Amino acid sequence: MAATAHRLSGGRYALGLGRGFGALFEVMGLPKVTGGQLRDVVELYRRLWRGEAVLDHRGPAGTYPYLQQDSSFDENIPVMLAAIGDRTLELAGEIADGVVLHSFFADDTLARAVRVIRSAAEGAGRDPTSVRVWSVLVTVPEPMPQERVLRRLTGRLATYLQGYGDVLVRANGWDPEALRAFRGDPVVAGFPGAFDAVATAEQLAHLHELLPAEWLDAAAVGGPRRCAERIGDQFSAGADGVVLHAAEPAELPGVLDAWREVRAPAAFSSLPVNPGRSA
Repeated sequence: MAATAHRLSGGRYALGLGRGFGALFEVMGLPKVTGGQLRDVVELYRRLWRGEAVLDHRGPAGTYPYLQQDSSFDENIPVMLAAIGDRTLELAGEIADGVVLHSFFADDTLARAVRVIRSAAEGAGRDPTSVRVWSVLVTVPEPMPQERVLRRLTGRLATYLQGYGDVLVRANGWDPEALRAFRGDPVVAGFPGAFDAVATAEQLAHLHELLPAEWLDAAAVGGPRRCAERIGDQFSAGADGVVLHAAEPAELPGVLDAWREVRAPAAFSSLPVNPGRSA
């Protein structure tokens, strides 16, 4: 699949991988994905993309007597890893070409994550600046109806907290007691579905009162210039690129216009915009 997409796109494809989170695998009855498995499978992919034959492989990713795609292959396909916790950040620095950080990272958390990635890359004998790091910034440009703001902002964070709140709270250094109080709330406990998809306006307003304001401050909310300034904060914290998340394309032209006014091009990375391009 990766080789096909890479060739069809003229080299603009990158393979994105993620560890997932424990609760999901428990529900599905599957073993959790380990760092060893990710490290092993990425090496297998790269060997196959280089046209190598893999004989009698026995490793965390599985046992394979024989693997090969095409001996003429010499494909440079970037591998990107999504990450939240330190162990995955370190793994990304060791093996990935790019890292996609989770949304709702506070600015200091983003800066620390970049340091962890760069340090791990250097420890693995790699050029630390060669690993591209994207932040994912929840962007809610106003004006828009209040219910839509709450759904994009509060509903989105509440949904994440349902599945892997522990790791996100730990990464940000947030108060775990606040997470326990959130999960113990009668509206939250046993809620049938994702808050950002099915919660009512009243439920969203209730969730907004439950969540600490500093947790929601990790997003970009407000007028176009304020959202553009928050994009700049991501670059100041060390990100090489910013993904504007939770917004529809038609809502973003004002933000992009404001960004063109406030951006400081000299401060940005010289890495290509597309991870699949080397120049």
